Amino acid sequence: MRRHIEFERLHNFRDLGGYRTEDGRTVRWGRLYRSDSLSKLEGADWERFLALGVSTVVDLRYPWEIEAKGRVPDSEGLTYVNLSVEHRPYDQAEIDPDVDPWRFLADRYAEVALDGAEELRLALELIAVQSDPLVFHCASGKDRTGLLAGLVLSLLGVAEDDIIADFALTGLATDRLVADWKAANPHRTLRWAGYGRAPAEVMRLFLSDLAATHGSVQEYAVKHLGVDEDVTARLRARLLTT
Repeated sequence: MRRHIEFERLHNFRDLGGYRTEDGRTVRWGRLYRSDSLSKLEGADWERFLALGVSTVVDLRYPWEIEAKGRVPDSEGLTYVNLSVEHRPYDQAEIDPDVDPWRFLADRYAEVALDGAEELRLALELIAVQSDPLVFHCASGKDRTGLLAGLVLSLLGVAEDDIIADFALTGLATDRLVADWKAANPHRTLRWAGYGRAPAEVMRLFLSDLAATHGSVQEYAVKHLGVDEDVTARLRARLLTT
């Protein structure tokens, strides 16, 4: 199976299947996808997307991003949910090049994990109950999307090294993400050289911080998000092979 699904205008659409869990099971292919913004879907890309059988789209962006850039096209049988998980906006293009960028991003992820508890819980609950394929996305499919992917894979029992490696796969899309930014911002200078990158160190720091603060990712989900054992059990039943 191929993890990356090729589109003309989407750069970071990936299948989260295939990862092994601590109890020897495997995440099912074709059930859960992560992506950059689906507002870019049109023409042959749209037909390719429909062929995946996705029934639910979870958009993790701010409402003002959706108003400015659009959302996934309407389609019969396709449910669209906006859960804006980030509550403290910042402009990655303007990150100070003199700061430690990976520590900076991990700290922003910690803010999302703290502030976005309700939205993250709802996203996990939606993923747990869907019988058909589901995709979640943000703008680049990197930060907010990467955070939620990390939580899902952790709750499924996927090894931390595999979660970190999945996060870093966004690096394969970096050049195209940067090119898109430059095309959309012809009068701006990209101040931060790390724009569009997703180094493993960012997710490693984030997961380590969650464990240090809450004991484990699982304890964070239970105590801060309010994700009960039934949600975790449903996630595993839906997304793991038996």
